[in-house]
Amino acid sequence: MSRRPSRLPLLACVALLAFALAGCGKKSHQPLGMGPARGVAPLSSSGAVSVITSNTARIGGANVAVDAAAVARTVYPGLTAATRPAMVLLVGEQDWPAALAAAAFASAPAHAPLLYSQGNTLPSVTSEALQAMGPKGDVGLGATQLIAIGTKAPTPKSLDTRTLPATDAAATAATIERLLQASAGGSPPKQVIVVPSNAPRALQMPAAGLAAESGAPILYTTGEALPAPTRAVLSQLQHPSIYVLNPRFAGKKSLGELAQLGRVTQISGTAGSEGPAMNAIAVARYTDGNFGWGVKEPGHGLVFLDDQRPLDAPAAALLSSTGDYAPPLLLERPSAVGVSLASYLADIQPAYSASQPQFQAVRGVYNRGWLIGDDRALSTIVQAELDAQLAIAPAQQAIGENSQTEAEGEAETPATQTETNSEQP
Repeated sequence: MSRRPSRLPLLACVALLAFALAGCGKKSHQPLGMGPARGVAPLSSSGAVSVITSNTARIGGANVAVDAAAVARTVYPGLTAATRPAMVLLVGEQDWPAALAAAAFASAPAHAPLLYSQGNTLPSVTSEALQAMGPKGDVGLGATQLIAIGTKAPTPKSLDTRTLPATDAAATAATIERLLQASAGGSPPKQVIVVPSNAPRALQMPAAGLAAESGAPILYTTGEALPAPTRAVLSQLQHPSIYVLNPRFAGKKSLGELAQLGRVTQISGTAGSEGPAMNAIAVARYTDGNFGWGVKEPGHGLVFLDDQRPLDAPAAALLSSTGDYAPPLLLERPSAVGVSLASYLADIQPAYSASQPQFQAVRGVYNRGWLIGDDRALSTIVQAELDAQLAIAPAQQAIGENSQTEAEGEAETPATQTETNSEQP
């Protein structure tokens, strides 16, 4: 089913962000914890960009810390009480498993943005974003304003901060699941996402948006056996629905153990097509009852990411749970959309009847694209091509007409869904 929540608040925030970026590089010196009337501190001093076309908006900049801050402040400019988050996640850039698992906090009800630290330092863009957003405190977690995971960077003393030490992937994800459950009022999740930690990061990236959209926590397995922390969480959840991404990396033993703990469904492209772009498309298309996007028709937001910047996926997860609820899609080259992605966009391109263009176009449905990062992540040519592919067009033009993207030889294949019999070991 197509979700069509209003995107006006998000677009208004983008406009505010773009205005701030043009603000001559001045920095805000307002203290943390001020009331909702604070201004939006410009990101231009840290290299952020904002380019808006008819059907796309580019936010972010030269690195993942800037990208995360730009996404956070697009959704939460901090100008009113309603545009301040309850809580913010801070994760060290070196801790990929923690960042991916933390993306689940972008889901309802927390809708928490994620920011990055660099080593033992807090980048200025991260500090400015914290100051501008002024988190109010998460009621379910005792008014916690900031959760710092796997980082030794100094955090603002004015914020009520909960610190989680860096541990192995499975243990960190299990801890995050418990906090996520407490934040949601103690109700245990009925659905979980399991990610093989040994899969390439580009293949793990879509899990961030899927967790944000569904509210399902992310847990980890390996190619050998199910880690004890993951098994402990699943044992307490009373036979949940378990969605395994990239199952070919999980191994038969792990899949067998998971099948004893819940109803297991595998999500992936068909054999031989599990490249990052096709894998993300498979996740975007997938639906199982009320789980997943099921994006197979026009009328959606879409997030476009560089598959070489995996940390952008957790940062952008907030766009999967607010505004247009946009699933993440990956580009395997910054300068080309790619045949498989172009074909998918052609399948869901909005169209109107040429016989009644004004009536049909005005009342049609629309796609909207968010591009994360500067033109080294996704080139300006790619943005122009995506803008055209997302635009509503006459029906005969929209069908089968892709952009002039350089062909890369991919062939699109449908997602596969395999349910594992929970009675088998």
